[in-house]
Amino acid sequence: MTPLRTQLRRTSPDETVAQAVAQTVTQAADHMTVEVALSVMAAARTGRLLVCDGDDRPTGLVTRAQLAAARAASSYTDRLRLRDVVDAAPAP
Repeated sequence: MTPLRTQLRRTSPDETVAQAVAQTVTQAADHMTVEVALSVMAAARTGRLLVCDGDDRPTGLVTRAQLAAARAASSYTDRLRLRDVVDAAPAP
């Protein structure tokens, strides 16, 4: 089973639902494959995933565009993990 967690935070009475939903973060384990991550993104209706290591520490953020580019690369295999995509991402 692939660990997946969506973290919700408390909202203030003045905050709209749209504002609260915009702050929701979907987490995925770094050992998840790119294919599974794309499926999770589709199911969660999000364009990004917070990638976490085995100790639930954030290691990076991946977007649908990054995963699509990784899948389109000639070096792609079905064993490519999120940790490989995060490690290959350029530093800001």
